Amino acid sequence: MTVTGTWDRAMTRRALLRTGGSLAIGMAVADTATARAAGRPPIEGYPFALGVASGEPRADGVVLWTRLAPGPLVVGGGMPAARYAVRYEVARDEAFTRLARRGAVWSVPDEAHSVRVEVDGLRPGREYFYRFKAGGDPSPPGRTKTAPHRDAAVGAMRFAFVSCQNFPHGYFNAYADVVAQDPDGVVHLGDYIYEGPASAVRAHAPLRETVSLDDYRIRHAQYKTDADLQAAHAALPWLVTWDDHEVDNNYAGLDADPDMPPEQFAARRAAAYRAYWEHMPLRRALKPAGPHLRLFRRLRWGDLATFNVLDTRQYRSDQPLPCTARERDPSGYCPDALAPDRTMMGAEQRDWLLRELAVTRTRWNVLANQTGFAPFDRERNAPGRSFHPGETWDGYVAERQHVIDAMVAAGTRNPVIITGDSHANTVRNVPPNHTDFEAPPVATEFLGTSVSSGGDPAEPFVLFDDLPDNPHTLFRNNNRGYVLCTLTPAAWTSDFRVVATVVRRDPTASTLASFVVEDGRPGARLAGAAV
Repeated sequence: MTVTGTWDRAMTRRALLRTGGSLAIGMAVADTATARAAGRPPIEGYPFALGVASGEPRADGVVLWTRLAPGPLVVGGGMPAARYAVRYEVARDEAFTRLARRGAVWSVPDEAHSVRVEVDGLRPGREYFYRFKAGGDPSPPGRTKTAPHRDAAVGAMRFAFVSCQNFPHGYFNAYADVVAQDPDGVVHLGDYIYEGPASAVRAHAPLRETVSLDDYRIRHAQYKTDADLQAAHAALPWLVTWDDHEVDNNYAGLDADPDMPPEQFAARRAAAYRAYWEHMPLRRALKPAGPHLRLFRRLRWGDLATFNVLDTRQYRSDQPLPCTARERDPSGYCPDALAPDRTMMGAEQRDWLLRELAVTRTRWNVLANQTGFAPFDRERNAPGRSFHPGETWDGYVAERQHVIDAMVAAGTRNPVIITGDSHANTVRNVPPNHTDFEAPPVATEFLGTSVSSGGDPAEPFVLFDDLPDNPHTLFRNNNRGYVLCTLTPAAWTSDFRVVATVVRRDPTASTLASFVVEDGRPGARLAGAAV
């Protein structure tokens, strides 16, 4: 994108009010001269090394994000311990000649000099361009998009969903293809960062397990230095949620795995949640209070789709206890997994979701979810069944059934679950309960592979309908990549896009398989296959 415009034109109070800018900082411009005059040292180095981002698109606005960090991999991001003013512009055109909003906000050390601007008063379903300026330097420009009006008749939308990007395991090549495909937005389903001290293709910074707030800030900043990830943030609005690695592998609620003292893990979770909020285009109202951040929320895309963004980490019961073959229930589940009080979402989030499933009128109703939802028998080609008592919904059977029963009772139209975590592409038709896998499906689940986690597969596989014990599983693949979804009133199409490699930067990608869900017919079919 080219950048022109009139950054250095005098910004008066009247002009700010006319363009909807923020006057909260009480100053008209933010440059090196005013910083010196206010007793603040100038910023040494380019402050926008982490790029820009947008997210949370609504019909009348979006959240814009950046962070001042000329030294991303050092404590404090290379910024002095002082607050700095940051200017922003939002325009209807790439050349920034038709401004829609203009203003200035503070970036403060307490928030790692992160910047978020909640721009409102925009037009629905429109493309906008934005940029920031601090210390005399302009940021890279960004492009975003508002959602259609909630009652608008939408003929089509496209979005990419991604998950599991482990920096040491390889480059984030999938994002180069996401940008090339130019969808309406990106949904990230978790494991945006990893907490360990790995150093395979690329070394983690800091090269230790992240525990403190400074550790998590540096780790997030390092991930934002990936050129393809940065480009995807700049090009498209994002909708994000987390899984476990943003804090600690396999954690559940305030229980760490392996166990650590509750007060120690609560402090770690608070640090991780704070750094996550500081580095994502999330609204200020979501700023965490200690180890708590209410991340579940909803996005509507006209009359076409509703996205219910779930948080299945913060409130879940601890993973169920394993059991021996003799202890298993006749259904194949461990007794603890069948306990009626086990929860993945917590009561408040569950009730929030069930209310929406009962009243929604959009064509497609999406659960943006972290771990496998549909049941999966791991005792392949054996006379019995065996379900893994770990992190997936197979460990939370009663609550999953509660969600399924609610969808069926309400006649929820076209429920589709999109899922991350597994580092594999999978398509599953969701059966009506945890045992009847050959019954007509009640929903569809698309599980996307990882962006880089796991690295290049040693033995790539592409399998269709290969599991007799799991007839509801239609497709499995272990390449790296993402899923590109196209929604129309008549059908949902998921294209499984895979990259050639992650051990070097390479934008080569292709569609390995495509699956279609037709309006009013739960369950997927391979594109081109006979109905």
